[in-house]
Amino acid sequence: MVSQIYQRGPTSLLLEEYRAESYQRGRTSLIACLLVCYSNSIIMSTRKVQFVSGEFYHVIKRGVEERKIFMDDEDRLRFLNSLLVFNDENPAPWNMRAFWEQRGPTSLLLEGYRAKNPLLEIHAFALMDNHFHLLVRQIREKGVSNFIKKLGGYSYYFNKKYQRVGPLFQGRFKAVMIKTDEQLKNTFVYVSTNPIGLIEPKWKETGIKNIERSKHFLKKYKWSSYPDYLGEENYHSLIYKNFFRQLFGNIGNCKEEVESWLEYKVELNKYKDIALE
Repeated sequence: MVSQIYQRGPTSLLLEEYRAESYQRGRTSLIACLLVCYSNSIIMSTRKVQFVSGEFYHVIKRGVEERKIFMDDEDRLRFLNSLLVFNDENPAPWNMRAFWEQRGPTSLLLEGYRAKNPLLEIHAFALMDNHFHLLVRQIREKGVSNFIKKLGGYSYYFNKKYQRVGPLFQGRFKAVMIKTDEQLKNTFVYVSTNPIGLIEPKWKETGIKNIERSKHFLKKYKWSSYPDYLGEENYHSLIYKNFFRQLFGNIGNCKEEVESWLEYKVELNKYKDIALE
């Protein structure tokens, strides 16, 4: 059962947790919560989610028919720029050719572009080939829904570049409200480790075969927010890092949380061959 103290919401509890320095917890708790995150990612499309300002959400959006939504790095950079531009209550200039032509692929990210009236805060993200993950906090009414709707403007760019027509994304995005601090920490770990699927496609089910390779890959994978939390400054204008910096305490704790999940997956791989069918 979830302790009643969590019912006050993650933000209020965190303030108390910081003062009490009661951050530490065991690996068993981490594994259990991450398995819940994995289960939620499968069934979240069937849940009715209420979007409340001030709360955190794990959001997933997939390509229609599981197709790739990023074909090259230019597409990924354009999408990250779109995360900045569309995160605004005001109309986005996505269809203004001059707005994009006068800026290089990385200019918005490097120049510290900020929306005047943001709809939400992006705390973590990971881009996969055919979908993306976001860990966000809504700060305006209907912020998450309106942001995802605006983000559909990326489809205009993609369709024009690849001379295609029709929707790029599946009709409905998936979302889960984060209800406890424990769930919040472990959703961050889940999003941060998701790119391992690019080098070990079945790692969630069968475990990790090479943990050092996986650790190195996550540190160097630039289409995720995780390297920024390890000290890189790839997307300082895109990510709100202060919250999780306080939550984990330091870079070492953040890294430890992520790698403890990877180590569990290594153990899973050791026993997969003797499991009963």
